[in-house]
Amino acid sequence: MRNHWWWRPGWSVGRRFYTWHMTFDGQEDVQRLAAEYRTALAPVGDSLTLIPDQWLHLTMQGIGFVGEVKEQDVHAIVDAARPRLAAIPAFEARIGPAVVDPEAILLPVQPDDAVRAVRDAIREAIEGVLGDVPEKADGFRPHVSVAYSAGDGPADSIAKALAGVRVAPAQARISNADLIVIHRDNEMYEWEPFATVPLG
Repeated sequence: MRNHWWWRPGWSVGRRFYTWHMTFDGQEDVQRLAAEYRTALAPVGDSLTLIPDQWLHLTMQGIGFVGEVKEQDVHAIVDAARPRLAAIPAFEARIGPAVVDPEAILLPVQPDDAVRAVRDAIREAIEGVLGDVPEKADGFRPHVSVAYSAGDGPADSIAKALAGVRVAPAQARISNADLIVIHRDNEMYEWEPFATVPLG
């Protein structure tokens, strides 16, 4: 495993970032699944940062750092996203089971194509306002992280903790996309909402 919390380029304590996520406030089945994995992974100890329910998310598409992107452009992106997302029907998603990534414990999200349609619509909105889209379109894997690696070392204890886990995947209703202002000051992705845009 690799420590997820190294400071990526541009990031530092106090910096804030505009990004689109799917969040899971009130999604009891997603929270049930996350709680079961947190319980299973608790014996691993400080080598993992377990994600509490309020910060569970599906990372979609970044825009840029606060102070580097004009707020009026962020509002324009939201306005451009509204009709595009309204044309995409809300859908049911299946989340899990867990897989071990070098920096996190991931819960894959299906259907993959429905999530990608939302992301593509958001990218079109960003391009229409900014003329360019940060982050590449390829390499996107829809997932919810249930834990992040907090150090460097072998994954044996994590694999052992997960080996005996037999839990049903979660079902989630995806009916909107959230634009949030995120930070990672406390070795946790935490945020304030900026806008919520419904799907059709």
